[in-house]
Amino acid sequence: MRVLLSGASGFVGSHVLRHLLMNTSAEIVAPVTFRHKGLPERIESSICTNREWEQRVSVPHWDMTSPPGPITLRQFSDCDVFMNVASESHVDRSISDPSGFIMNNTLLMLNILDVARKVRPEIFLQMSTDEVYGPASDGYRHREWDVIAPSNPYAASKAAQEAVCFSYWRTYDLPIVITNTMNIIGEMQSAEKMFPMCIRKIRDGQPITVHCAQDGTPGSRFYLHARNLADAWLWLVNRQGDNWDLQRYSDGSVRPSRFNIVGEREIDNITLVKMIADSMGKELLPGQIQRVDFHSSRPGHDLRYALDDRKIKSIGWFPPVSLDTSLKKAVEWTMANQEWLET
Repeated sequence: MRVLLSGASGFVGSHVLRHLLMNTSAEIVAPVTFRHKGLPERIESSICTNREWEQRVSVPHWDMTSPPGPITLRQFSDCDVFMNVASESHVDRSISDPSGFIMNNTLLMLNILDVARKVRPEIFLQMSTDEVYGPASDGYRHREWDVIAPSNPYAASKAAQEAVCFSYWRTYDLPIVITNTMNIIGEMQSAEKMFPMCIRKIRDGQPITVHCAQDGTPGSRFYLHARNLADAWLWLVNRQGDNWDLQRYSDGSVRPSRFNIVGEREIDNITLVKMIADSMGKELLPGQIQRVDFHSSRPGHDLRYALDDRKIKSIGWFPPVSLDTSLKKAVEWTMANQEWLET
C-alpha cells in the first residue's frame, strides 16, 4: 500500500501518520507547506524515532492551494490510498478572515481531487466535521446525509469541500468516502484549541470561558482521540469489500460512502474542564469557570453537536481507546511537554 496523506504536519494528520507507520508496512507521501498550523516537529516525532519508519515516509513541499508541478505530481503517481486531512480548522480565525479561510479550504480540496482524478486511487478518504450539519437539538444526533446547514465560515468551508467531493465522485467516478468527526483531542494539538487551552489556563490559574445557553446550560460534545479517527480510517481501508462496499456512481449508487466517527459518550464542556483538572491533579479555583452566553460572545458558535454513529458500528468498528484513557494520556503527555502549550 502506498498512501498520499495530506496534513501530516497538522495535529490530526500527525496521528494518522504514526498510526499508519505502527500498524502497516505502507509507504507514505506526506506533502507539506508549514504555512498554516503545520509543524515539522509533529512529523519528526514519528519518523526520527525509527530508522525504518523514516525510510517509508517522503515529505515533498506542495502548497495545496495551487496545482502540483509535474515533478511533485510524479511522487503521487502510484498512491493507491488518498487520505485528505489538510484544512484550516479554527472557527474564530474563520470568523475574522472568512474569505481567506474558505478560499484556502476549497482550493486545496479542488487540487487534491484533481490529483486523484489523474492518479485513480482505490479509495479516497475525506475528513469532514459534524459542524456541516449545524447545531443538534436536545436528544437528536445527526445521521449521514442529514441536511447541511453550516453556522460559521469554517463549517461552510467544510461543507464546500464535501460538495466538491460529491461532484468529483459523480463526474469522475472517484472512490470517495466522507467521514464526519466530532471534536478531536490528543497530544501535539495546537494551543488555540479548547483542550490544550484548558490545560494551560488550569496550570496558570486563569479564567476559563465556557459558552452556555442563556439559562446557563453549557455546550456539549462527543470528544474523540485523534488515534481513534486514524484507527477508523485504516479499518475502512482494510475492511472495504468485506465488511462494507464502496458506493460508486458507475455501479448505480446515488451518493458516495459516508460514515460518522464519534466518541463514546456526550459530555458538557464544564464537565470536560473538571475532567482535565482532575487528570492534572489540580483543584479549580472558585469562579475560574466563567459561563458566557454563546449567542452574544461568539456569533456562529453552536451550543451542541451530536452525530449518530450506528452506521459504522453496524459494520464492526468501535473506538479502541476510551475517552477517560484518551484524556488522561493526552493531559499527561502535554504536562510533560509544556512547550506545546505555546504553539
